[in-house]
Parts: sequence; structure tokens; C-alpha cells
Amino acid sequence: MIRAAGAGTLASGLPPLASATPASAAPASATPAPAAAAGDARRAAGPGDVLVVVEKSSHAVSFYDTDSGRRLGTVPLPDHPHEMVVDARRRFAYVGHYGVRMSSTAGEGGAAVFVVDLVERSLVRTIDTRPFRRIHGMGIDREDRLYALSEDRAVLLGFDAPATDEAPVRAVPTHGVKTHLFALSRDGERAYVTGLLSHTVSLVRPHDAAVPPRLVTPGQLPESSTLSRDEKTLFVGARKSSTLVAVDARTMKVRREAATGGDPLRVYTLDDERLLVTDIAARTLTVWSTGLKPIRSLALDGIPAAVSLHPGKPLAYVSLLGTDRVAVVDLDRFAVVGGFATQREPDASALLPASP
Repeated sequence: MIRAAGAGTLASGLPPLASATPASAAPASATPAPAAAAGDARRAAGPGDVLVVVEKSSHAVSFYDTDSGRRLGTVPLPDHPHEMVVDARRRFAYVGHYGVRMSSTAGEGGAAVFVVDLVERSLVRTIDTRPFRRIHGMGIDREDRLYALSEDRAVLLGFDAPATDEAPVRAVPTHGVKTHLFALSRDGERAYVTGLLSHTVSLVRPHDAAVPPRLVTPGQLPESSTLSRDEKTLFVGARKSSTLVAVDARTMKVRREAATGGDPLRVYTLDDERLLVTDIAARTLTVWSTGLKPIRSLALDGIPAAVSLHPGKPLAYVSLLGTDRVAVVDLDRFAVVGGFATQREPDASALLPASP
């Protein structure tokens, strides 16, 4: 998602922390692989694969052919949409209306969830979330129930039938401050909500507000988190502390942590043994073991924000701030094998593969 961002901006809207060398071996070059290899990777993605990208400062969601990089269509939205999720059928995307460009920007922000038809490539509905504003973190469970996080009220909203709901059907307090993103269990029974100003992660029960949240302080400025495949461990990027932290997902006790040497903005689970981390200070994409050991690092030519992983191929689509591009990374070779230009400030994205 994004706009004409310079090197000092990022997906959350907070400036990157002081640059430092990542806690790994010297990063590989981001120079694209030779043309033949790049073509092989594009063919591996499959004809007809489409990447849906939220472009925060173009105030839109756009559709890109991953083979050619051609923009296939754009859905204009009100100012500054941010996070997005897609349902299991890949029919609808749900986009939170954050309503301001950056987390540090003053103002009430937006109070809506936009429903985008991925087949018709059009905005079909807007769900009013007032009085809950600055809708940022978004999640969807295996039953296609939707969850949206209000940053200004520190409340997690729930929608049991988001394709038709006219308003949230539940709201659960998180007990954090400036709640920004969350990780969700597959069954939707647990949500792990980061608080930028409270420096906390809250374990929230989205379907039972009578259960009080359980909090942990994993470090300073926790923003992104991801659950392990078995959902027993939560991995958190503590940006200001420059650490990657493993938390017991049930007890909310810190198990271990490791210095990243940079600014770990987003954390993703690759498989049972590996994590993928974007670092906006070092401008790197780094693979970590789930035991919190750096494995390999790749330097990029922009600020890496959000990542989409291909469901069937070892490919990652990395939104780059500052350069307004998406880099295509082969995760086996750990090299940039392609990319394409976007509109202003690409951020959250979702891949719609031609063949799931």
C-alpha cells in the first residue's frame, strides 16, 4: 500500500529506526537473476496469476498480471486504505479504511471496511464501523469470518458473514494502546494484537469478551507477528528493540529472543522450520530459523513492506516503498527474479493464482 514514499516511510506509517547491519551474513545482491532464469521463474508462477495490491497513497486497490507486470484494473477507494485480506474462495477482498497516511498522522481516520469483488474488480459494499475508527489490522479465519482492528478504540471487531453484514456483530477490547496488527488462529478463537504505544501483545478471545486478554511485553514497538504452523509459538518483531521474539502462544511467556540488528517490520511463517522477516532499516528480506537463527539475507532496492507468498511455488511478492515496485523473489535461490512498477506506496497484497 502506498504513495510517493521516500526512504523514511514504511507500511505502518512510522519512520524506520536507525539503520544497522542485520544479524546475519552479508546480504545477497538484489540484482535480478539473468533473463532466462527470470523467465523461468515467471513461468513457474503460472499463466494468469494476479497480484492484488493496496496502494495507500494512490487510494486504491490494483490488479497486476504477475507474468507481464501489466496493471489489469484499479478500484478507487477513499483516502488511505491500508490492510487487506481475501476470503477462501478468492471472491471478495476486505480492506480496512485507516484513513490517514501514517500511524503518526493526527486525525480521526477512517471508519469502514471496503468489500471489493475480485471477479468484477469493483467496490461492491462499504461496511460502516463507526464509532470504531482507524481500521488497520485485518484477519479472516477458516470459516471466512472477518476480523478488523480499530486502532483508536483498541477494539477487535468481528463479522460472521462479511459478504452481507452491515455492521460488526461483536467487539472485543484488547487492553493495548494504538493497536495496529494481529495474528489470528485458523479457527478464529485466538487473536494476538500488537499495541504500538503500550509495547504489548494481547491474547484476545474474539468470540468471548468475558475472557480477559492476556498481555506480554515482548520488547519495544512490537508491530507484526505470526503463529507457527502448529500455532504453539507466536513470533513477534519488536522494532525499536531490534529483536525477533518467540512467545508461548498459550501462556504468553517469552521463550527466547534474538537481535536482528535492524528494524523488523513484518514477520511471516514459511514452514515448520523457517520464518521470513522484512527489515526496513537495512532494506533486507531475511530467512530465520524458528529457533531464531539467521539463515540468509537479501538486499533490496527499496523499503520492504508487506509480502505475499505463492501458495504453490517458492515465490514471494515483496512490496517496496520508496521505489513503488513489487519485487518477485525466488525463495529457493533467494534472489530477485523479476518485478514490476505499481502506483504510489504498494503495501498489503494478495495473490490470486490461476491454479490454486
